[in-house]
Amino acid sequence: MTGKEVPNETARTTLFDYTNPKRAEWPEADYVVGNPPFIGNKRMREGLGDGYVEALHSAWKGLVPASSDFVMYWWREAAERVAKRRILRFGLITTNLIGMKYNRRAVEGAMKKGKVAFAFAIPDHPWVDAADGAAVRITMTVAGGAKAPGKLFQVVDEFPASEAEGSQVELEQFEGLIAPNISVGVDVTNVSSLQSNDQMSFQGMILIGDGFRLSENEVKSTGISLENFPEIVRRHMSGKDITNRDRGNSVIDCFGLDKGLLESRYPEIFQRLLTTVYPSRKQNKERSRRENWRLFGRTNETLRAAVTGLSRFIATVETSKHKPFVFLDGGVCPDHKLYVIASNDAWILGVLSAAPHQLWALRAGGTLEDRPTWTSTTTFRPFPFPAVHEGPLKQRIRELGEKLDAHRKARQAAHPDLTLTGMYNVLEKLRTGETLTDKDKKIHDEGLVTILKQIHDELDAAVLEAYGWQDLQGNVGVPPASAPSQSSGRRDAPLADRLAAKDEAAEELEQELLKRLVALNHERAEEEKRGLVRWLRPEYQAPEESGVAKAEQKQIELEAEAASEKAVAVPQKLKWPGTLSDQVAAIQRLLPATGPDPSELAACFGTRTKARIRTITEILDTLTALGKL
Repeated sequence: MTGKEVPNETARTTLFDYTNPKRAEWPEADYVVGNPPFIGNKRMREGLGDGYVEALHSAWKGLVPASSDFVMYWWREAAERVAKRRILRFGLITTNLIGMKYNRRAVEGAMKKGKVAFAFAIPDHPWVDAADGAAVRITMTVAGGAKAPGKLFQVVDEFPASEAEGSQVELEQFEGLIAPNISVGVDVTNVSSLQSNDQMSFQGMILIGDGFRLSENEVKSTGISLENFPEIVRRHMSGKDITNRDRGNSVIDCFGLDKGLLESRYPEIFQRLLTTVYPSRKQNKERSRRENWRLFGRTNETLRAAVTGLSRFIATVETSKHKPFVFLDGGVCPDHKLYVIASNDAWILGVLSAAPHQLWALRAGGTLEDRPTWTSTTTFRPFPFPAVHEGPLKQRIRELGEKLDAHRKARQAAHPDLTLTGMYNVLEKLRTGETLTDKDKKIHDEGLVTILKQIHDELDAAVLEAYGWQDLQGNVGVPPASAPSQSSGRRDAPLADRLAAKDEAAEELEQELLKRLVALNHERAEEEKRGLVRWLRPEYQAPEESGVAKAEQKQIELEAEAASEKAVAVPQKLKWPGTLSDQVAAIQRLLPATGPDPSELAACFGTRTKARIRTITEILDTLTALGKL
């Protein structure tokens, strides 16, 4: 305080200690417009005093990082009011450093819940202070509550004007979702649902009645043997059973049984439902739920049909910090907090577990509080899987998917208290280089998390190769455990490490990967309009087109092996559809393999009669006139 090695007892500096500091109250309003003071975080103590700055940090702890500039407290207060619907919009002039990492965290914190979004922004605009004529650079932002594309204007040229007016500027306009770093990011909402992913992903069972659920003790009390469940008692799993520990619960599923048969065959279970489910369901507003009180609130017949005959299926948690995809036994009844992917193929599990889909899910899905959500409509159906035919690469992804699922289950079986959430929290710290606590080290050792990381890195590399995007992947390998952060920012580091770095290079990499996925979605949507559908599970999704599906698969293989070579791999003697609409659909599906040759198309249906060729020619002419060919 005195600037001397030995304090001068007569020198005193006033130091305020603010007790129980509170955030300042603003007047009630519909809109907020302002030009808050520009004080950098390094000069705040000098200009405001240590006591005030400490009080500020205390009042805004968890909302505005201590490293932020003073102006960000105004920005975050306005954003909080938008999120709580206390104001409609706000427009603020801030330092041009709002997009920098130390300020951006306050913006990201406000925007991550999906209740605040930029509507307008001009970053790095020249400004002359009217009071003292000082020339500075500013950012102008307008934000509201609706997540929608905004308008971003970039200064591309500046022209001198009068000293009082500063500079005139030339602006270039961009439209799209404006990211927290004040740039237009890839709009992952501008995508289409793909036919190839139809009938594959479903929300789990909505029970509507706690009496359907059975703990291990309740199973015993009904007289049911844990080793020999009756057909209507099934294993039941929810999100916590996947992310934390399997609690061994069961569920009563009476689907397919009428009331009389249920009562005569399973009287103990019937009485349980009569006393625990019926009283609440008889008051339900929906007639079907009142009358069918012994059944789940949603019968989920499409889900049941999709998993019938599968020894296992893939599942993930709707709302969770991490998005692990796991195999569940085919007899498990999934809770509504789970989403089911109706496939037993580890290739699909591998692709969903790799970095491209994990990033896609984080950006395309919504959030609940601070946890990302995964749904069929927003996350799965638009996602473009890599078009890779059966061969060594696809088998490699399949083997890594099996290895990933087996590794996690084996570690949890060996250590019952080990959770997937704990394992992936430690994996995240390994990628960012954060120091592991003693608890983290225990999880690391029990879960063999470094091996888990290696499996994911190898899976990322294989999936990127399947997409043909090897340029995005560095050398795959495990960084030294003592210094994981040294590899996270290098171009030769694994993809997930580079994305986890959260620096400017990571943001560019993330945007490039999302850009390619969105472009691939658009490409696939156009393919499907032409009749080429790359089914994930053709024997279930399109059984009546099994011959066509083979032609499509052959076409995909030929494209990969020799794009310039004309594909004439078509099935023989398909049945000619009876209606005109079905005939048009069949022709559209065959076109990618045969080309628009009426004679070749007729041959696919076993005959080249003049009448058949004439009909096909008319269909081709119609498709051409409609712009479909």
